[in-house]
Amino acid sequence: MSMQQILFDKINAAISCSVLDVVNESHMHSRGEDSHFKVIAVSESFSGQRLLQRHRTINAILAEELANHIHALAIHAYTPEEFAERQNEAPASPSCLGGSKFD
Repeated sequence: MSMQQILFDKINAAISCSVLDVVNESHMHSRGEDSHFKVIAVSESFSGQRLLQRHRTINAILAEELANHIHALAIHAYTPEEFAERQNEAPASPSCLGGSKFD
């Protein structure tokens, strides 16, 4: 199973999302391994939570992968209303500055 699918499945099992997208952005970076991802999660469960709480939730779900496999993870966590205000789009990910914890 691909790392992208593992991330999707773990988040999907833990949080009820109306939108969940895990994008493999590894091709945008110097190394060919599956190590750069963007998560777009839209959930009612984020209502009343600050951004930091939302990120901590996803980081906790993916703790093993973050510790051992992932170099970069961009998290975009919204309520359905916030996502609609953004016209159902998350911002583009920044360019990687290089390097890897796996070197």
